[in-house]
Amino acid sequence: MTGDNTVLLVDDEEQILLSYGLVLRTSGFENVLTVHDGRKVMPVIASGKISLVVLDLIMPHVPGAELLDEITRDYPHIPVIVMTATNEVDMAVECMKRGAFDYLVKPVEKSRFVAGVRRGLELKELRDEVSSLKSHFLSDGLRNEAAFSSYITKSVKMLSIFRYAEAVAATTKPVCICGETGVGKELLAKIVYNISGLKGNYVAVNAAGLDDTIFSDTLFGHKKGAFTGAEGDRDGLIRQASGGALLLDEIGDIRESSQLKLLRLLEEHKYYPLGSDNVRTSDARIITTTNRDIKKLVASGKFRKDLYYRLWTHSIHIPPLRERKEDIPLLFENFLEAASQAAGKKKPSYPRSLITALSNHPFPGNVRELQAMVFDAVAQHTKGMLTISYFEKFINNQAGKDSRHAATDASGEFAFPPDEGIPTLKKMEEALIREALKRSDSNQNIASSLLGISRQALNKRLRRKSKG
Repeated sequence: MTGDNTVLLVDDEEQILLSYGLVLRTSGFENVLTVHDGRKVMPVIASGKISLVVLDLIMPHVPGAELLDEITRDYPHIPVIVMTATNEVDMAVECMKRGAFDYLVKPVEKSRFVAGVRRGLELKELRDEVSSLKSHFLSDGLRNEAAFSSYITKSVKMLSIFRYAEAVAATTKPVCICGETGVGKELLAKIVYNISGLKGNYVAVNAAGLDDTIFSDTLFGHKKGAFTGAEGDRDGLIRQASGGALLLDEIGDIRESSQLKLLRLLEEHKYYPLGSDNVRTSDARIITTTNRDIKKLVASGKFRKDLYYRLWTHSIHIPPLRERKEDIPLLFENFLEAASQAAGKKKPSYPRSLITALSNHPFPGNVRELQAMVFDAVAQHTKGMLTISYFEKFINNQAGKDSRHAATDASGEFAFPPDEGIPTLKKMEEALIREALKRSDSNQNIASSLLGISRQALNKRLRRKSKG
């Protein structure tokens, strides 16, 4: 639990406050306040720091039932757990009607008490998230616009993603960032941490390819002598990320045994270093990234369904560059400036057709691929304009393939409606040429590349068409 989740224990018996306060603190709840006088409860809640109240019913000065009414009326967003020695069904029903989140009868079993408090805090956090999401999506801009300045974009899709990231950044729940390689998943993960308000460290680890022992040792650490070569104690990355965030990159590649250990950490906020019987608690925020289709992995049994639902509380999908082509000119200019400075060269000019050609490239490597292409082109460039010739290898290898296969079905064959006649070869050719010219902004060099034919062959077909 994070330090923001402050629990207020209210009871006129000091021993009760001491014992249950200790239970919460040893279970990972850092901020626990206690009040033994009912008259002091409302001023404490008015401070704005309280996330949940555990309230005794039978108290001098101000009865617990009266306090329950006041809290649910003035602070309806704060869950109240009634904890009393009165074991009466009617009383429990009455408290629930008055707005109590839960009703516990003393003495309460430790696990039952901790689970109730944890559920109450989760409810509070859910209410806060809904409120935050509403305010973010009803607003026109970003509250932390500067934090997203490292993204070069004017995409409406990306702005929507940034708003959502702002809304969930301050929560304690895991965030999973999905998307193809090169879209900027790790960059967004760091931004979520930066605007979260967390005081601890941001720690990143690539989870792909780690066997269970290395995964456990990396995250949870070990005690001296835990295995051959363990010559001293080691704090794992979870400990280093205490009070901060732990990024697990490529979470879709971790093994099943490691998945189970991660699930326990998320559910109980506890873990054991290798070779140790002493449990440790964790309040690190978990952020994950993946380029895998986790739903397919779940369906095939390669990824635990329960872990999936734990990690995907907040899910952000970053679209590939081909789905936000409006960003290509901005990114190209940015990379061109950076590449020219890095090479110590004057920034070259370029024809408009170059941007058109790049916009027809599928960019399987996304933003990272565009950056590599620009830096490579600038390194080769010596004089004159930066023309398409510097990028032809990428464009010819990928763009034509992408356009030719766009109309295929799952079997790899071209798909035609079964209840309609198939077009003639002449009509198909004319349609393909029209589409290629449209995509290339009537640039015949680019259009012929998209069609996989030479410019001369395209000219021949266009002349034949013009003659009728």
